[in-house]
Amino acid sequence: MEQKTNRLHFIDAIRAWAILMMLQGHFVDGLLDPAFRDPQNGAYSLWLYFRGITAPVFFTVSGFIFTYLLIRVPQTGFENPRIKKGLKRGLQLLLIGYLLRLNLFGLLQGKLYDAFFLVDVLHCIGISIMAIIAVYLLTAKLRKWALPLALSGISLVLFLFEPLYASWTYSALPEGIANYFTRSNGSVFTVIPWVGYTAFGGFLAVLFRRYLSNKNLYSSAIWLALISGFSLVYFSSPLFYSLYELSGITLFRDIVANNYLFIRLGDVLIVFALFMLIRKYLIQPTLLRIGQNTLSIYVIHFVILYGSFTGLGLYRFFHHSLSPTVAIGGALAFMVVCSYAALKYDKHEVMIKGHIRSTIKSGKPLALRAYYSLSEILIILQDRLLRLFNITKG
Repeated sequence: MEQKTNRLHFIDAIRAWAILMMLQGHFVDGLLDPAFRDPQNGAYSLWLYFRGITAPVFFTVSGFIFTYLLIRVPQTGFENPRIKKGLKRGLQLLLIGYLLRLNLFGLLQGKLYDAFFLVDVLHCIGISIMAIIAVYLLTAKLRKWALPLALSGISLVLFLFEPLYASWTYSALPEGIANYFTRSNGSVFTVIPWVGYTAFGGFLAVLFRRYLSNKNLYSSAIWLALISGFSLVYFSSPLFYSLYELSGITLFRDIVANNYLFIRLGDVLIVFALFMLIRKYLIQPTLLRIGQNTLSIYVIHFVILYGSFTGLGLYRFFHHSLSPTVAIGGALAFMVVCSYAALKYDKHEVMIKGHIRSTIKSGKPLALRAYYSLSEILIILQDRLLRLFNITKG
């Protein structure tokens, strides 16, 4: 089936696994009572480790899928139709990322809270897609090895020099821009180093595409991924420490002190190998559909858990308050609800978008009048409250 359709089902399956892991990870991490967060507990420690694998896998798979589609078409350079689609997708992800952090109550008062400017998964993947397009265009007229070399080089540079740029404050930049590079203001993910994983996914996609017709592709890829993955997990730190002792370059010592990027890259390769190994069993339609609708699932989970637009999410009412039993049961139910809602949306997407367009078109004048009226009411109410408590505006 893979060779007939040219679709890599194991990639859809990995993406489905990653998004489900993300759902339960966000739910448990946000709602589990801190009293039960014991790193010495074997079950919690195992969960914590696997939760750390989720984001690297998700970023890598995103880079793989986009690059694979980008290089699959016969056109090259600016003639490639995937360039326009990719730019549109990247900008769409940035827009959705910001919209999910809007608070309508604040917006009605003309306010944008600091949380609106924080950077998350969607922002980073949007930037990553545009970065891959830039690399593709710059290497389009060069030799075939230029693209994979550039993508793998980006990953290597970002991972190697993380101890240096991680300490930069970016204070000269506006906070909204600085949030793309530093977590000090509250951003969950940043462009550096996370673009490194999407670039590495692009590197893997180029190799896969070039050797897709080789009958030994999967057997070779599985062994290479396993060997490389376990080597990164167990031997990357000793290697960097040996390089430090030989050269005296403190950068290598600093990498060893917090070697999460290379170790997680090893975990990603092991996950890829395992899914390739069982790829023949990963053709269950529902699983594949979940993997193909990760954006919808992400948006739905953000609204339910974090209360996008209204602030009325599960996080507000049950933040760090659940027992392990309730958290586990709730996480399972959360995965089912988000996945089911996303698949239902996918099934009726055309009809839903049509209704939304007609509603917006007919209700735009009314919405504008309501916005201005409500804004005036809120301003008057605020002024009266200030007067009531004898407070003057500063």
